Amino acid sequence: MRIKFKADEREFTGELNNSKTAKAIYNKLPVEAVVDTWGDEIYFDIGLKLLKENPTVKVKVGDIAYWPQGSSMCIFFGRTPISKGDTPRPASEVNLIGRTDCPREILKNIKSGTKITIEQAV
Repeated sequence: MRIKFKADEREFTGELNNSKTAKAIYNKLPVEAVVDTWGDEIYFDIGLKLLKENPTVKVKVGDIAYWPQGSSMCIFFGRTPISKGDTPRPASEVNLIGRTDCPREILKNIKSGTKITIEQAV
C-alpha cells in the first residue's frame, strides 16, 4: 500500500505493511494534519484511535509508525530526545506500519506547525 506525503513544497512516498493498523489508516486517507516534531521524528494526529498491534520501542531510521498513545502517525529519521546512540527511540510503544526512503534532509526541514497531507498513491 503506497502512500504519498505532501508538506509545503515537499513530497515523498512511503510503503505501508499489511498490518490491521496500516490497513485502517490507508482506508481513512486522505488525511490532513499539523506536524509536531520530537528530535528527528515528525508526528501528527491522524484522527484514528487504534489499539496496540505488536507494539515496540525498537524503530529504525525510515520507519513509519502509529503511536496509539497520541493517535498519531510518526516518521523516524534520526535521534529522538531519549535515543541512546544514533538509533531513534519513540516516547512509548508504537505499531510499525511501514517505511519511507525519503532523504533525512527533507524530513529535517519539515517543522512543527507545518500542514501535511497523506493520501493513497497510485
